Amino acid sequence: MASGATSDAWPSSPYSSSAPDGEVLRSLHRLARDLSAAEAPAPFLRAVFVAVARRARLLAAVFDDLLLCGAAAGPLLLLPRSASLCLRELLLVLQRFKALVADCAARSRTRLLLQSDEVAARARELQHDLATLLDLLPVADLGLADDVSDLLALASRQCRRAAAPELELKAGVLALIQEVEREIVPERERLEGVLEDVGINDPASCSYEIETLEREIGDRVAERWTSSMIALVGLLRYAKCVLFSAATPRSVDSKVDLDDGDGDDDAEPPSPPPDFRCPISLELMGDPVVASSGQTYNRDSITRWFGAGKSTCPKTGQVLPNLELVPNKALKNLISRWCRENSSESGKAEPAPVVVGANKAALKAARMTASFLVKKLSASFSPEATKRVVQEIRELARYGSDNRAFIGEAGAAGLLVPLLLSEDSALQVNAVTALLNLSILEANKKRIMHAEGAVDALCHVMSSGATWRAKENAAATVLSLAAVHAYRRRLGRNPCVVDSVVRLARTGPSSTKKDALAALLCLSAERENVPRIVEAGAAEAALSAMGSEADAAAAVLASLAKRGGAEAIVALDGAVGRLVAEMRRGTEWSRECAAAALVLLCRRAGAAAASQVVAVPGVEWAIWELLGTGTDRARRKAASLGRACRRWAAAANAEQGATECPTSGDASALTMAS
Repeated sequence: MASGATSDAWPSSPYSSSAPDGEVLRSLHRLARDLSAAEAPAPFLRAVFVAVARRARLLAAVFDDLLLCGAAAGPLLLLPRSASLCLRELLLVLQRFKALVADCAARSRTRLLLQSDEVAARARELQHDLATLLDLLPVADLGLADDVSDLLALASRQCRRAAAPELELKAGVLALIQEVEREIVPERERLEGVLEDVGINDPASCSYEIETLEREIGDRVAERWTSSMIALVGLLRYAKCVLFSAATPRSVDSKVDLDDGDGDDDAEPPSPPPDFRCPISLELMGDPVVASSGQTYNRDSITRWFGAGKSTCPKTGQVLPNLELVPNKALKNLISRWCRENSSESGKAEPAPVVVGANKAALKAARMTASFLVKKLSASFSPEATKRVVQEIRELARYGSDNRAFIGEAGAAGLLVPLLLSEDSALQVNAVTALLNLSILEANKKRIMHAEGAVDALCHVMSSGATWRAKENAAATVLSLAAVHAYRRRLGRNPCVVDSVVRLARTGPSSTKKDALAALLCLSAERENVPRIVEAGAAEAALSAMGSEADAAAAVLASLAKRGGAEAIVALDGAVGRLVAEMRRGTEWSRECAAAALVLLCRRAGAAAASQVVAVPGVEWAIWELLGTGTDRARRKAASLGRACRRWAAAANAEQGATECPTSGDASALTMAS
């Protein structure tokens, strides 16, 4: 270290025997100029960084003079050994200064405020090292002019007078957090003053600060301050709504919905691929894990499922042999890459939600934010103001059951429902997406279903929505609400709901079809809903989606066949053949569902279905392959299908009284497969 500079320490420098003296001087000159132009990362550290820049300007002048003096020697410049070693140590200190500047610039300002005394201490230590080296530098051996020597002496004296950080602001912010914990609502003027002192003075900088702070919490970069950082996220969200809600927000939409054909439609963010969403929570998975059934869920969601005493797979319904969870690292990497490539409105990857449940200040701030937004929505008469408030509600409801609970308790559902009928595409999509986010919480499902006109408004969006994204999110909301048994029956009894969902499954783009088919699958879990769903054309819609959304389509067909729709499926031209083809060439899940659907068709529709199955060319090989390579459930279904076809073949032979059935070749192969 420079503070203990001796001849024993200097040879360890990476510059002691490699870089020529001229290159070291040029590096020193560049670093000094860079540091002299460095700006303070936040107003409260301005004194510290201004002092560093002032010292760097003095050193830049000294190194400039040294370069001029050594220009005559060219690349063969050779300094006295003591001076050379001392300059190399100076280079290391300046590099550490530059690293400190870069590190501070990358931090969130509020985290920097919490650690301001630590940053100032590092700067003081480096300046002390710099002063020691400047005192040790053999000025006489370098032949410096008197005025240059005076600059070195001045720089050394200044380095020993390091500036102190502004600790009063930090104390004020921590006091503000404590007041929020006691449910004291911060005064607007005081909140505005604190944020201005931190350097946050517009909605863009506030949003960026929240995102950066959330990312730092997720990365656990400062565990000592994690609790305060979580509280600050809540406080900043509240401040953003209170102080900057009058400003025009940045659009949350970043991809134009080309399917609408209306160039004036607000752009929409790319929807996460269906496989990236947890089947339980419908949210983007942050920690995907694989259950023993082979299905992937978000760790928090499936852990809560098991914690409720359930030992079945939520997606397939099969009893799990064990409750072990294996991290799906490959999928987690894919999700992370997708988040980076499809950034949020600020251009940053979507951050993982911050868990605030154990942080009292963060909870109180979230409740204040929700209450403020809902009150503002109820009193809003300006269309633009309504759009801004609804967008903030949508954003707040994206993460965390606590946020959703506070928004729901404040009465947001009843205020959002009428906005679904809006002709403003941006307002409509924000309102329906806010309802979707709220519906993830069980208590909010009841609030939405009991809101006047909610179901009819969702039907309006699904049938006449301004954008496909709005229609898709309306279908996803129906899916979320239908998770409750009583609401599933109520939604299934509504012809408008069923017709709208079926229409989306038939005509929507891929992501919309996925959500519509998932809603149909959930609705068809109630037996009394199936006749209406079949009459609306759900079987035809699922069959038409077999190419693009085979997993969901095959599951819908299996569900319909199980609960009274078998005859309708068998009557569809080519339905059995498509299921057999999917059983052979589909994904692991779609093959399993296709086999289950065919077994149910044979059981419910009898000979009408079995004769079609046996007549499909290559069905025996499809069964054989599934027996050898399918999941445990798929193998059981394949074996059952083989036995059903064999029984039909035997019955057909007995009725005809013949020794050989027209399809005897297939029947014998099926016998071997069974």
